[in-house]
Amino acid sequence: MCGIVGYTGNKRASGILLGGLKQLEYRGYDSAGIAVMDQNKITVVKASGRLENLCRRTNDGDSVPGGAGIGHTRWATHGAPTEENAHPHLSNDGRFAIVHNGIIENYLSLREELIAEGYHFESETDTEVIVHLIDMYYDGDMRSALAKAASRLEGSYALGVICTEEPDKIYAAKEASPLIVGAGIGENFFASDVTALVSHTRNVIYLEDGEFAELSPDSIRITDCFGKVIDKKVSRISWDVQAAEKGGYEHFMLKEIMEQPAAVSAAISPRIKDGRIVFDELSITAEELKHIHKIVITACGSAYYAGCAGKYAIEQLCRIPVTMELASELRYSDPLIDDHTLLIVISQSGETADTIAALKECKARGARTLAVVNVVGSAIANLADDCVYTWAGPEIAVATTKGYTTQVSVLYMLGVYFGELLGKVGDQYDYLVDELLLLPRRVQETIDMNPGIEALAEKYHNSKALFFIGRNTDYATALEGALKMKEISYLHAEAYAAGELKHGTIALIEEHQPVIALCCNPLIMEKTLSNIVEVKARGAEVLALTFRSNDKIVSSADDLLFIPKTTALFSAVTEVVPLQLLAYYVAKANGCDIDKPKNLAKSVTVE
Repeated sequence: MCGIVGYTGNKRASGILLGGLKQLEYRGYDSAGIAVMDQNKITVVKASGRLENLCRRTNDGDSVPGGAGIGHTRWATHGAPTEENAHPHLSNDGRFAIVHNGIIENYLSLREELIAEGYHFESETDTEVIVHLIDMYYDGDMRSALAKAASRLEGSYALGVICTEEPDKIYAAKEASPLIVGAGIGENFFASDVTALVSHTRNVIYLEDGEFAELSPDSIRITDCFGKVIDKKVSRISWDVQAAEKGGYEHFMLKEIMEQPAAVSAAISPRIKDGRIVFDELSITAEELKHIHKIVITACGSAYYAGCAGKYAIEQLCRIPVTMELASELRYSDPLIDDHTLLIVISQSGETADTIAALKECKARGARTLAVVNVVGSAIANLADDCVYTWAGPEIAVATTKGYTTQVSVLYMLGVYFGELLGKVGDQYDYLVDELLLLPRRVQETIDMNPGIEALAEKYHNSKALFFIGRNTDYATALEGALKMKEISYLHAEAYAAGELKHGTIALIEEHQPVIALCCNPLIMEKTLSNIVEVKARGAEVLALTFRSNDKIVSSADDLLFIPKTTALFSAVTEVVPLQLLAYYVAKANGCDIDKPKNLAKSVTVE
């Protein structure tokens, strides 16, 4: 959840560290710090709050000389968001400094052991035990000390370490938390995300669990826990730093909403060749699919709601039971999963801790596993039997937009692809492929059809609560729409299956209560219309999302949002876009920090 960056080279490290941390702000944080080595001395500067506080304290890095260092943005888990608890942490003698992303589950027992050995602690964090362990094990071999310390840790970690005995080197270690090495000329880097590196190098090495990196300005050495050198592939990042910049938009979120036609096209178009869906990256065969008795989709947050939307298409097209499971619940539920189960795991970052744990649990029970992720080389991508990348590009705003729509698009494609392999799609195939190819254009049409959303936001932004209702595929989209609203506007927003209103929820409807009704599935349109009538009879103001030609809904609603006519099976990709924009403009009207909402982080790498 935190951001980590490391640098060694012939430039001033502090400026590069601060620049890298700025690129990682989107991950969420409440304090920041850097540690820089200069002439065998480590200088640590930390600040609570926003990164600009640290920049002011260091005069944008000019007051902290040195060519090797580490930096960190912290999201508090153990201990309050104070300067004392901010990273980096120093050893008692000042020889070592460390930054850490993740969580150390056995830190209390390690802390007691280290106190008994004479070490004293300056913070409440779990991280500080690591720097003291390194100090305890150090005998002149930094790599060995780091490996011994890591062997004592239970939990997840991405570690960055510097040592005064080796002033031009930086060290890193990874276990269940993202960490990437950047290869430069006369300089080398590591970071928790490639966005911190692309302005300096596009050549990267993805570390895997249990691997250690030793970087100097002119060399990169990757080893395992026994010190054996590992020959790692260098990957090339295809996008440049401009892709992660705002490009004239006020917020990254708005930019990423507007990028969705291109992002959905990038996910779909290269995989349709001569009218056929082609997944070159999949190894699962038709024969293997025929032995699948059920499909389980698991994820967290918006990725879970993407799965909810995709479930309808996959189940209908493949005629295989599909269940949705929250990853944080699946791993503890003693799941009924075996070698006749296909597990689909969804994660934008590919590093979501609960999803990784669920994936490992289900693999151990024999499930065939397929990952849908955005980040190449991420933990989930490496763990799954098959991986389909969404190709959404960098997503900086904490609240996902194009990450969600590309995930749903890929799930739709998988539904058609698997259904055709199983012989279930029949003569619908060409029509469904054509509908998939039209999705990018329809997303753009949706944006163009709703120029008045900002004005609508002025009407709704002072609401105490907003209710989102829908049925079937509309309900799946309502879940994500409500989440977007609460994430960035801090308004209470809940999604309900419209048919459940009379089973309790309607008690909450009162005069002028806003209800956002999703009415884009023709099969249940009359039923949803009756729910609109129900809430309006009790004083609700209804904002309906539907087609322009849907006269009954248009005449019944107080306000309207529109999408172009599309098959209900694939409607979530277009339906969600006006709801994203509504959430954005409501949050803007409320003066919220849209790209970095309070208490949230982009990549949730701890449970």
